[in-house]
Amino acid sequence: MRYGSDMAPPIADYGIIGDCRSAALISRQGSLDWLCWPWFDSPSLFGAVLDIEKGGFWRISPAGDYETTRRYLPGTNILETTFESETGTLRLIDCMPVYESEYERKRMIPDREILRILECVRGEVQLDATFYPCPKYAKASTHWKQQEALGIHVQFVGGALWLRSDLEWQVKDDHAECRTMVKAGERRYCSLVMIEHRPAVLSPLGQLSDSAMAQTVAWWTKWSGRCEYQGPFRDAVVRSALALKLLNFAPSGAIIAAPSTSLPERVGGNLNWDYRYCWLRDASMTVTALFGLGYHDEAEAFIDWLLFSTNLTQPRLMVMYTVYGKPTKKERGLNYWSGYRNSHPVRIGNDARKQLQLDVYGEVIAAAAQLDEYNKSIDRSSARVLRGIGKYVREHWAMPDKGIWEPRVADAHHTHSKLMCWVAMNKLLELHDAGLLKKVDREMLKQIRDQIKAAIREKAWNEERQSYTAIFGGTEVDASLLLLAKYEFEPADSERMRLTYKRIMDEINAGSGLLFRYRDKLSPGEGAFGICSFWLAEYLALGGGSLAEAESEFRQLLQYSNDLGLFSEEVDPTTGTALGNFPQGFTHVGLINAALTLAERRVKEADQEQVA
Repeated sequence: MRYGSDMAPPIADYGIIGDCRSAALISRQGSLDWLCWPWFDSPSLFGAVLDIEKGGFWRISPAGDYETTRRYLPGTNILETTFESETGTLRLIDCMPVYESEYERKRMIPDREILRILECVRGEVQLDATFYPCPKYAKASTHWKQQEALGIHVQFVGGALWLRSDLEWQVKDDHAECRTMVKAGERRYCSLVMIEHRPAVLSPLGQLSDSAMAQTVAWWTKWSGRCEYQGPFRDAVVRSALALKLLNFAPSGAIIAAPSTSLPERVGGNLNWDYRYCWLRDASMTVTALFGLGYHDEAEAFIDWLLFSTNLTQPRLMVMYTVYGKPTKKERGLNYWSGYRNSHPVRIGNDARKQLQLDVYGEVIAAAAQLDEYNKSIDRSSARVLRGIGKYVREHWAMPDKGIWEPRVADAHHTHSKLMCWVAMNKLLELHDAGLLKKVDREMLKQIRDQIKAAIREKAWNEERQSYTAIFGGTEVDASLLLLAKYEFEPADSERMRLTYKRIMDEINAGSGLLFRYRDKLSPGEGAFGICSFWLAEYLALGGGSLAEAESEFRQLLQYSNDLGLFSEEVDPTTGTALGNFPQGFTHVGLINAALTLAERRVKEADQEQVA
């Protein structure tokens, strides 16, 4: 099947649309190249981003040469792509419709829908469109039927697709094509719906499609309008909040790491992972970002999901869970797919799920502890979960583990893991003292907390290197050491933190404001890590540097988003190219938290000037 190119577009060429249940990646060329329905981690229907021949795609673009510009409609996750050709201008608007609950109750609407609206705004444009779904990672056979007004029906084992459109599509074996002229003032519609086990609900086209679009615009603008951040970086913060909301699985409150799998951290290499799950590692930072922006409902729902999911697997916590709080599937490779630009393998599932990562225990407790900061309560069931997690930390904190970066090598005593065990004890003490957590041995918590602190200060500090190190007794640094200040283990301006910061800048600085997460034998070819770079800006804002230095670092990092304001997991420091799964929630969380800390620093310094 002709994709239109012999190579997948750059990762940064993609935009994302979604409905808080699933998401699709659409390229600058108007090609929908990744979609898993009905959930984020369902098998793909379109997967050309990972195999342009076998994966499947849905492209709508002009024939011949053209130039494109893109944007999201203000305050929304509705993608608008404008194609400029010699003969005319075509505008393509893509979204997954979302509605207010009152609107849904009064109408029959599809469970899942992608709405694509075309409008010729100048001259005339010859369309070159192809609809080529390849369900279940391209393993399912499809049976096609064109049913006049009902559109094109594509059936496969376990489901069916309906494509309805007022364009003239021609079915040709395993795909459909549309080659037609659209003239100025003409508006055309495409609606794609998936059906699994219930009767089909198909959306009417025309004015009712415009109504669905209007409802979706209203839903997103209302949501983004609730953002309480009013600082100088508001546009970037709101876009990051919108990106994070797209990764939110509304039925459960879970937030996935990214909507994609196997987009490489090293193009042509094997650092390709499935990120369509919920990492406990991200928990406390994500909750901080949501509460800080005023999205209390999402923050509380995420905490509820965390405590529900962890309760199912206590006393041992998994590294990650599905959106419904269940263990993720065993990792396997799609060996028949070529991978993004021949980056092998394409992985489904993630075997990091089995690792021991002690930091996740502190992340969950630190997330729940924020309920106290915002005058929320903790119910009996949640309190029991927190006590169980605390007990596990007390008994296991001294063990080696895999650490935050999930290397597939032997366990070690990672400083960040010990830090988060210290955070776990410290936050449990705070919850107890605030009256939110009863039936705990306060003296035991304090004793273990102090033991962990003493161990970190003694074994993670390398006197010869004059720095904290990534591993007890080691010599190397990693970016997670900056979090010693974020979690108030060390003041940002303490001598040890300043010396550690200097060592970090000497050894893992990627230049142009970027940081590698670490540098060792496993990392050649890997890009600079997005959230680590924002940790650097936040460290400076916490007191490790001046406000001017922190803001300068933050501004520099903003240039690494794509034209839509979306960030990848990693960045090639020599070219600025996006690497890794995309868009990456962890990077956007880092941006939000750095912006919030900068805002606090500005207020603090303004107050000090007034007093002076």
